[in-house]
Amino acid sequence: MMIHVIARITTLPGKRPEVLAAFHDNMPVVHAEKGCVEYQPVVDFPDAGPIQTEMGTDTFVVVEKWETIEDLRAHAQSAHMAAYAKKTASMIADRAVHVLTEA
Repeated sequence: MMIHVIARITTLPGKRPEVLAAFHDNMPVVHAEKGCVEYQPVVDFPDAGPIQTEMGTDTFVVVEKWETIEDLRAHAQSAHMAAYAKKTASMIADRAVHVLTEA
């Protein structure tokens, strides 16, 4: 059963580029983790029109897929994620993580 994660991260005003830079630095290590299928930050598509509810310039979403819940738990407890969290904590205004499975 595939594990899907949608994490919405809102930074303090103007800090999104700095947080995304740290995120991108961490991506190769995450992609090498056991069970990582997808791990990608995404932002608003410009000018998508009325079909879109924009998140704004200080928010991004992380789209993740993991083979098992155990793989996701190991990821969440990894040293590199603790280092990323420590590096970016002072720049984060809000964070919501949704762990999902297929319906």
